[in-house]
Amino acid sequence: MRLGLDIGGTKTAAAILHDDGSLAALRTAPSGFGGDQVVGVAASLAWDAMAEAGHGRPDSMGACMPGLVDPSTGVVRHAVNLGVETLNLAGELEQLLGSPVAVENDVKAAALGAYGILAARTADGSVPGGSGVSHDETLAYLNLGTGLAASVVRNGLVLRGPDGMLGEIGHLPVAGDTPCACGQVGCLETLTSGSALARMWTPPPGGGRDPFTAALTGDRQAREAAETLCRGVALAIQILVLSTGAHRIIIGGGLAALGPALLQGIQSELERRADKSLFLESLRLPDRFELLPADIPLAALGAAALGAAALGAAALPAAGLPRQETARLAALTCTL
Repeated sequence: MRLGLDIGGTKTAAAILHDDGSLAALRTAPSGFGGDQVVGVAASLAWDAMAEAGHGRPDSMGACMPGLVDPSTGVVRHAVNLGVETLNLAGELEQLLGSPVAVENDVKAAALGAYGILAARTADGSVPGGSGVSHDETLAYLNLGTGLAASVVRNGLVLRGPDGMLGEIGHLPVAGDTPCACGQVGCLETLTSGSALARMWTPPPGGGRDPFTAALTGDRQAREAAETLCRGVALAIQILVLSTGAHRIIIGGGLAALGPALLQGIQSELERRADKSLFLESLRLPDRFELLPADIPLAALGAAALGAAALGAAALPAAGLPRQETARLAALTCTL
């Protein structure tokens, strides 16, 4: 049994996985604010998930959250959305749960969760549709949330780079003069993120928060915002392929809930670029990415893999999804 905790900016999830990678329990609740509450909510959910699973204490535990995370010390810094300046996440959770807890940044953990799902497709030829990833191939995970960030997994391991900054493509200045929270202007995140979408388009009262749907009703501002969003994601995909050599790119995060319209918009933008460039056409970018359903708890699954890796255990065979759930996911992504 393996426990994975995903402490998000708004929600915390605790997932317990069987040894074969299938999901034994999943509990969620609003995240706490401030170090004590953040840890308290996570620990409470962990105990609830253990009780639901009914198999005693898990063999390994892992946790992830936003901010600058040092896996070697277990300390998290600058998780501003959670009211955390400095938090010994590993130490605090170990004290409350009575077992060592491996920790990582949430986007990096989600990348591990996505890698497990694709690896399961490769290992199980019975899973219909979708492209897998072999052990020696590179996967890039692109997180479209309030901000924009990416993480890269190669040979089943997250690539960190100096100070763990590898993949922070959201802060590449690409165009425009919009100020970014990082202090630069024109960062990719100012074009492609939840905060960028909120700046570019104000949803009408009671009209929902989907710019693609609003665009179909004649909302010009929504159409322009949706087009900018898709152009930014297409650029992010191109950057990741050229800079990391990624074979596959998985898109997740809150904006992934926009679903088929977002997927089709990104594909159209990539195809438009390929029509104008033989070089881009040769990269086959429209075939190298997919959108995962937003309800898959990628970060929690990846956090569970962290704990297993810390004990030297084998990689999770199905990334926390039983065979029938992996098949459902594959079918969903093919439909999208």
